Amino acid sequence: MAFKIIASQCTNCTACEAECPNLAISEKDGTFVIDPAKCTECIGHFGSPQCEAVCPVDNTCVIDPNYPRYQAAAE
Repeated sequence: MAFKIIASQCTNCTACEAECPNLAISEKDGTFVIDPAKCTECIGHFGSPQCEAVCPVDNTCVIDPNYPRYQAAAE
C-alpha cells in the first residue's frame, strides 16, 4: 500500500519531502501529498517508510488502504 499524508495534521515542515527516495512527496495547495503511483513504502531503500519516521506529528503519514501493497519488480 502506498502511504498518504493526513492533510489536517500536516504542519508543512518539509521533513518528509527530502527523505523520500522516490520523489513521491510534493507540496500541493499548502500541504504535502504522496503520489501513490511513486510510493514504494521505501522498500528496497530503507527498512521502514522514511516519511513516517521523520514526521514530527504521530499518525500523519499513514498507509492508504485504497492502494495495494507495493510489489518490487521480479529480477
